[in-house]
Amino acid sequence: MRGLTVRQRQTLLLAAGGHTNAGIAARLGIHPFTVNRHLSEVYRQLGARDRTHAVVLAIYHGHITLADLTAIATTHTEEAAA
Repeated sequence: MRGLTVRQRQTLLLAAGGHTNAGIAARLGIHPFTVNRHLSEVYRQLGARDRTHAVVLAIYHGHITLADLTAIATTHTEEAAA
């Protein structure tokens, strides 16, 4: 299995943090359709059915770490409180 691109990984991490496709697009400065394309490719590469499955498989295969998820969840929680 080949690795995820930097952008695919960023997109998946933001999705894991609870961001919508529109929110991910705004944060990364890309179109929501591009976010959808990145996530679709991640799902295909990992053999995932949905966002949650993709995150679990990405952790299992070492593409993202629990520390990555903690960092993105902390950022999302701080933004929601602001």
